[in-house]
Amino acid sequence: MKTRFALILMALLPILAACKAQDGTANTAAPTEPTTPSAAPAAGTAPTTPDAAPAASGETAAAETAAADATTPAPAPASSQPTGPAPVEGTDYLVIADGKPFQPATGKIEVVEVFGFVCPACAAFQPLIGPWKAGLPSDVNFVYVPAMFGGTWDNYAKAFYAAQALGLEDKTHEALYTAIHADQSLKGERGRDSVEDIANFYAKHGADPKQFAATMSSFAVTAKTNAAKKFALASKIEGTPSVIVNGKYLVKGKSFPDMLRIADHLIARERAAMAH
Repeated sequence: MKTRFALILMALLPILAACKAQDGTANTAAPTEPTTPSAAPAAGTAPTTPDAAPAASGETAAAETAAADATTPAPAPASSQPTGPAPVEGTDYLVIADGKPFQPATGKIEVVEVFGFVCPACAAFQPLIGPWKAGLPSDVNFVYVPAMFGGTWDNYAKAFYAAQALGLEDKTHEALYTAIHADQSLKGERGRDSVEDIANFYAKHGADPKQFAATMSSFAVTAKTNAAKKFALASKIEGTPSVIVNGKYLVKGKSFPDMLRIADHLIARERAAMAH
């Protein structure tokens, strides 16, 4: 399953930019400016579409292994040392006026990814940001914030917070991307998944579907989705995925790996500022 997902992402990477809100819905847009990141396939690896004719069994296994290796980076070192040139304001990041962390925590530097499960670009970003998140130092607090772009996006934002409330977030985050974009057992932007459809997905991971659906419409989840929408608006995001460091900096970048490189620099900057 992981190798199949990796192959699909390899096909998507050259054409994906950011998923944007337009008239209450979100669409995948082609790159128009440096603020909408896209990623190219790894050097020496040819994009493979899901509908491509199968190769011989030995060639297929080798291609799947290479694709998995190319799209799933090793976890970042615990030191998270910045690499490359220092980021430039306006080119590599934007300063958010009066920006504040989403979930302030004493002594912690917050990194937020504003994402959408139905966004193909976010699905392509997850194999990079997942291991990067796992390798962050202990003074960094990583927070997923679901985008509220209307329609099915809002239902999936509610599902994210319902899963969080029921202790299912960690084991379902990547599985939900797989269900929508690889297995296509859920429609995402290809249609409209009902609350029952979404609850039935979580039932496969230990949830009671009726309890899950009720939690999605609960007051606590509504409060969290309202806060998520307010944060995204205040941060002036233009689409998903968006990375925000300590509520102050909206990362731009020329590619997904470049976004993470810039984030490392901004984390180090915040760490130095906290030390003085």
